[in-house]
Amino acid sequence: MVNWENNIAKIALPTPFAVGDVNVYVVKGDALTLIDTGLKTREAKEALDYKLGELKLKVEDIEQIVLTHHHPDHAGALDFFAEDVPLYGHKNNQRWLDGSDEFLHTCNQFFLEYADLLGIEEELKGKLTYSKKERAFYNGRKLTAFLAEGDEIPGLPNWKTIETLGHAQSHISLYRESDAVLIGGDHVIAKVSPNPIIEPPFSPGEERPKPLLQYNESLKKILNFSISKVYSGHGEEVKGVEEWVQSRMNRQHERAMQVKKMLEEKPLTGFEICKRLFPKVYRKETDLTMWETIGQLDYLEDLGEIKSEIQSSLTLFSIA
Repeated sequence: MVNWENNIAKIALPTPFAVGDVNVYVVKGDALTLIDTGLKTREAKEALDYKLGELKLKVEDIEQIVLTHHHPDHAGALDFFAEDVPLYGHKNNQRWLDGSDEFLHTCNQFFLEYADLLGIEEELKGKLTYSKKERAFYNGRKLTAFLAEGDEIPGLPNWKTIETLGHAQSHISLYRESDAVLIGGDHVIAKVSPNPIIEPPFSPGEERPKPLLQYNESLKKILNFSISKVYSGHGEEVKGVEEWVQSRMNRQHERAMQVKKMLEEKPLTGFEICKRLFPKVYRKETDLTMWETIGQLDYLEDLGEIKSEIQSSLTLFSIA
């Protein structure tokens, strides 16, 4: 049964992904607001209708939408809502919401060229790219206005924006100071480590974002806020945020040290490291395992523990 808690109602919607259900939130304010939309599937729509009904609401009652980030399980179901419903989120959502042919081509070209540098097997390179089928989750919806660090959420007095880039280049969290609650999207998840997803640079020729480094900085940032509870994008609420952040960062550092130890034997490509880190799943989940691997390599390079150089069109990583 869906219930209100301090003017927030959590609705869990099904996804076909390994992470399971995605949580969206209805928030009462000057405008009845939905935080994230779920995935655009028949099952998700039926669940949303039913659970809104438990709140004595229907889809048409939602007066505005705020996106924590652009991933399809959080933003893919915008088509469930009328086009005139105001839509807010970080400016970096827009290129994904547009999903133009030009962007898709540029995006995939970046990933295929990067796959060559990483030494990924030819038959697995396509697992890093986006298809037109995936683009169907988006429909070109335009953000009504952008939300940046410190901005108040329109229609939600006392709610502020915290930029929490890392898991996505569009990621924000929503903070209510009056009771110190955070709606955190995929920034803080109780039992899952959010994956630092690699995205192409914003302009050709620019350096790509380094999401794990961003994510760690965003974790440190939320420690500057008094947070009583995090309403997460997946699973249960998180309390004891300081302990959660420290545990998450400790585990990540330990994983990075595993990678460093591998490189003490000999220089390796990114794909060779990925296969050693994830021997059972790297073929099935090439994208997620590679992005996790690259995140650890970015982290080690930032610490000055390792270095990289291109040899014969491959990037080789070695001890600094």
